[in-house]
Amino acid sequence: MQSHARQSIFITGAAAGIGRAVAERFVKAGWFVGLYDVDEAAVQALRMQLGADRCHAGRLDVSCAADWAPQLEAFWLAAGQRFDLLFNNAGVSVTSYFEEAELARHHRLIDINLKGVVNGCYGALGYLKRTEGARVVNMCSASALYGQPMLSTYSATKAAVRSLTEALDIEWQRHGIRVVDALPLFVNTAMVRDDVSKMKTVQALGVRLSADDVAATVWALSQGKPSSLPVHSPVGWQTKLFYVLSKYSPDFINRFVTARMSGH
Repeated sequence: MQSHARQSIFITGAAAGIGRAVAERFVKAGWFVGLYDVDEAAVQALRMQLGADRCHAGRLDVSCAADWAPQLEAFWLAAGQRFDLLFNNAGVSVTSYFEEAELARHHRLIDINLKGVVNGCYGALGYLKRTEGARVVNMCSASALYGQPMLSTYSATKAAVRSLTEALDIEWQRHGIRVVDALPLFVNTAMVRDDVSKMKTVQALGVRLSADDVAATVWALSQGKPSSLPVHSPVGWQTKLFYVLSKYSPDFINRFVTARMSGH
């Protein structure tokens, strides 16, 4: 196992929003940061802004398994052969009634939000195993707690990410790797402002989280003893409330609340 050099984090969807906020947080803390996105120009510009000697950047389509291997290898070498944290953040949404979106959009969402996480975990494992105390943080969502109208396929992918996180966290104990996730409600990012904000649920609950709030949770999950980490970390008081209610309320109550907030 490698233990020299500064700690390192590999971030997908790093060009903007949550990914960018996490990159800024970790660079300030002295970590070496990998910036990856389909928008290569944006992550290269961010690298220069944060410090070219503190970052590595490249184009990565998380849905394409072949894209991962060269970027993972390049990051491993640039980071001094350390791979402390994989942050599977890249994601898109489809905000409409299920049948009103083209089937191709549903498929693309699944490819990015779910297959992208599977590709990342599968490809990064060999590097994570060689770094003591390594961990994975998957970007989940409060929509994984109960399927959300107008976010049906998005909710499904996030519920799958939640289950994948739970399974791998158990499986990868034998490798000394923790796999955890962060579950925010609505975050003030371009995806929410430009698309998700038209939902009645957003109008009812408001957008109370910033990308920096999520970055603070990811930072907390990078710290401390691996054994002390929760598998699921709801972000913000609203999400924490819904998380508790979803665990202890009968299913019909969860369905009723979800339907009413979404205007059904």
